[in-house]
Formats: sequence, structure tokens, C-alpha cells
Amino acid sequence: MPAPLAYALIATDLDGTLLRGDDAVSERSLAALARAAAAGARHLVVTGRPAPRVRPLLKALGTTGLAVCGQGAQLYDAGTDRLLWSVTLDTETAETALGKIEAEVGEVYAAVDQDGVDGLTLIEPGYRMPHPTLPARRVERREELWSAPISKVLLRHPVLSDDELAATARGVVGSLATVTMSGPGTVELQPCGITKATGLALAAEHLGLGRHSALAFGDMPNDIPMFQWAARGVAMANAHPELKAVADEVTTSNEDDGVAVVLERLFP
Repeated sequence: MPAPLAYALIATDLDGTLLRGDDAVSERSLAALARAAAAGARHLVVTGRPAPRVRPLLKALGTTGLAVCGQGAQLYDAGTDRLLWSVTLDTETAETALGKIEAEVGEVYAAVDQDGVDGLTLIEPGYRMPHPTLPARRVERREELWSAPISKVLLRHPVLSDDELAATARGVVGSLATVTMSGPGTVELQPCGITKATGLALAAEHLGLGRHSALAFGDMPNDIPMFQWAARGVAMANAHPELKAVADEVTTSNEDDGVAVVLERLFP
């Protein structure tokens, strides 16, 4: 009888974690994930990207199962190309939260990810996409951001750092929304109480797996709830200090195949 797996569930963030700077997954990482799968482990992508922006990457990974998208607000089934579960952020609530933030820090630039497998990313004047490879549609007025149900709001400030903007937003938004920071230039508002851990727990339940068997990889503060839920959290060398502070281990950077380095040790 084979020995039980130490980690039957491998949860990886994408940007700054599994992906290199060119949005590619290295051959080494693909091989390490394949070895883990051959041993019986399940790989779950857990990302802030909405489902429509994850499709090509899941195809490259050969994933036909579940993926947690939109910071935990979406559980996407790649095999059937549908959302098994999704939570939207009320647009009036989003407007109120934005108003509270701007009352503190002045004008911010906003974008939204629409809900659904074909939802668009809309950006208002002044907003610059942190990932230029991701498609977005520019609108003329903020009111147009609310034209369809949304999963989250993305914020940028012309002067404040991401840490400063996120801290201020958390202080004034309260229970209107959950504030996360998922990457350089990416402060986000999502439905209150929704985090990557929410989606990961739901996906694990669908797979019949528990938190005691979960190994999580990440690089930004939005990965903290996922680390707190999983049995073990591994931060990348390029990770934000807040995530490194709660990690069980720090591996090499995403450019140096940090995910593969750990998986090669665990699944030789």
C-alpha cells in the first residue's frame, strides 16, 4: 500500500508565484506539477484574476478541473467552462466604498471585473492596467463601470503607495467590502467576507479534501487568508513582507521556479 500523501492539495497563486514575469509557466514547474499529479495530488489555481482572464493559462497547464478565481469570488470549472459558484459586489455598495476612500485620499482611478465567464474588465480614464497583457475596455465615465454585475473593483492612486492606499481603504470601508492587495498597482475591493480562503475551502470540499492536506504558494497579502486556511504556506522570495511574516517557508522567486523547488523536494 502506498504511503499517504503529505499534501494531497496544492494551491498556487499565478502572478508572481507560478507565473514568470512574461506570464509563462516554466517547463520545470510544469514537470514538477505533473510529478505531484502522478503521485495523486490535485493542483488548484487560486488567483485574483477573473475566470475569463484565466482560461488561456488553465489551457497551458492542461487543467480541466476547478480553479478559484476573482480573489475567491468565483469557483470556475474549466472542463465545462462555467461558474459553479460566484458572489458579486453590489454596485451601490461599491460606489459608497469608493466615495469613502476618495473622501480620505482624493481622487482614485478605478476599474472593475464583471461577473460571469465572459465578463469584461472595464477601466475608467486614468486607470492603468498593472498587467498590460490582460485585455481591458476603457469607458468614458465611472458610471459605465456599473453597467453589469461585478465581482470586484480595482483601485490605483496617483501618489500613494499600494500599502498606503490599502491601509486607508481598510480603515474607512469597514464592512462594505473586503480590501485586498494582490500585486503591484493592484488594490481591490471585493464582496465582504470573501477571500481566497473562501474559494479554496469550497473547491476543497468539492474535491473531498480538507485543509490538513493543503499546501499553498503565494506572493502577496491577498494570499494570507489562503495560508491561514492551508496546512502549510510557502511564500516566494519576491513576496510581500506581510506574507513572508506568516509563511511556514520561503522558497526561491517565481523567476527561479520557487514552486518547482518545493514540489521537487516533496514529490521526488
